[in-house]
Amino acid sequence: MKKYKEQIMGGVFLVAALTSIAAVLLICLFLFANGLPAIGKIGVFDFLLGKTWAPSDSPASYGIFPMILGSVYITAGAIVIGVPIGILTSVFMARYCPKGLYKFLKPATELLAGIPSVVYGFFGLVVIVPLIRNIFGGTGSSILAASILLGIMILPTIIGVSESALRAVPESYYEGSLALGASHERSIFNIMLPAARSGIMAGVVLGIGRAIGETMAVIMVAGNQARMPAGLLKGIRTLTANIVIEMGYAADLHREALIATGVVLFIFILIINLCFSILQRRKDNNGKYQSH
Repeated sequence: MKKYKEQIMGGVFLVAALTSIAAVLLICLFLFANGLPAIGKIGVFDFLLGKTWAPSDSPASYGIFPMILGSVYITAGAIVIGVPIGILTSVFMARYCPKGLYKFLKPATELLAGIPSVVYGFFGLVVIVPLIRNIFGGTGSSILAASILLGIMILPTIIGVSESALRAVPESYYEGSLALGASHERSIFNIMLPAARSGIMAGVVLGIGRAIGETMAVIMVAGNQARMPAGLLKGIRTLTANIVIEMGYAADLHREALIATGVVLFIFILIINLCFSILQRRKDNNGKYQSH
């Protein structure tokens, strides 16, 4: 009887895994089947490197290069702001934080992950945008505002994964470093952090994925101007914002071009994950060679 139960549960797990794979394949099929023809009609270079997005003009222009740069700039800004803060916070929580404070700090960071994007957008609209406007001038809706907001939004992902990676490092690494005369800080930053590098990188990649795919909060603070980036304090439109803003009334080639924009965004995510996989393999291979 026990053997049959194990076989049944094995079948359930197999179906669940195949369902996940099928979902990914169906998404890829839909995007590429509906997006690639539009890229062919518009022209690959005109679509990817075109600097003008004007579907209502005659003739229409479907260049998404400004949105590509907007997504890259805002994501890079979020990385600069969020990654150092997230990693240092995870180090504090894993190795420095008193137990009494940890009971409040851990739920607080987890709560950040559960806040809806639109609430973050309201916070950026009410706090970050006016602050930038009062300090630097202009409208306040800018690349800087979106970068700060996304930097805050990716914190719970980076903190949670990085803390788990640090706690997974055997305590003997830390104790051995202390036994050799290293200080507490040197043991953490020279021994523990490198040992947890793989997990920390995974957290950073997940944070980048959220930043580049975020839509609602970015729409509310970035200015939504489909133009080439003109500075940190100027408005910009991202790939995701472009899709959401115009999909409701788009038709024909316009709609197909928006789906093709989703294809470009999907490829960006694939490239990010591929780069992480390559770095991870190199690290594993180097570890094997050193162990030999």
